[in-house]
Amino acid sequence: MTREELGAASEALESAAESTDSDDARERLSELAAQLDRLSTADRGPDHGRLARIQSALDDLGSGDGSDVAAALSEADDYINDYRSDLDGV
Repeated sequence: MTREELGAASEALESAAESTDSDDARERLSELAAQLDRLSTADRGPDHGRLARIQSALDDLGSGDGSDVAAALSEADDYINDYRSDLDGV
């Protein structure tokens, strides 16, 4: 089962990783993109807690980079929020 919103969030994070000037941020963004890509096709979808941790990491990465990176992070966050809106629970 494909979770399109998570796949789109992964693509947005890959774009952010390519746009950032920071090697550390590039590595973290690529890892988060890979996590979301795996979650988008996993047998079982992630829960709110897992996605909240990813979004918290995005918040941490959001400061100190250019507008292209900030826009991509915001886009990824929006996709994750769209996916979470249909999840049961919190």
